Amino acid sequence: MRAAAALLLVAAASVAACGPIDPGVAADQCEERARQADGPFGEVQLGTLRGRAAGSIEVGITSDYLSGRDPYEVYDTCVRAKTGQGPVRPPILPR
Repeated sequence: MRAAAALLLVAAASVAACGPIDPGVAADQCEERARQADGPFGEVQLGTLRGRAAGSIEVGITSDYLSGRDPYEVYDTCVRAKTGQGPVRPPILPR
């Protein structure tokens, strides 16, 4: 009986996790995706390691950028997919 109750609890938690998320959280997550659709992104790290110069470069390009999608469209579509409603605020994108 306990095993069945535990299984039911896990199933209910799984279904709840699949539902819409908070609109503010969705806006933050989708804003980052829209920034990445605006162009290549990445970071450069420089420093020293055991007295020698060290560094790394990371560059990324999304399929949204490669297909030429408008970052504002990416943001809107992403928020609607995550929340089931339109954005609660416009994205803050660099220009």
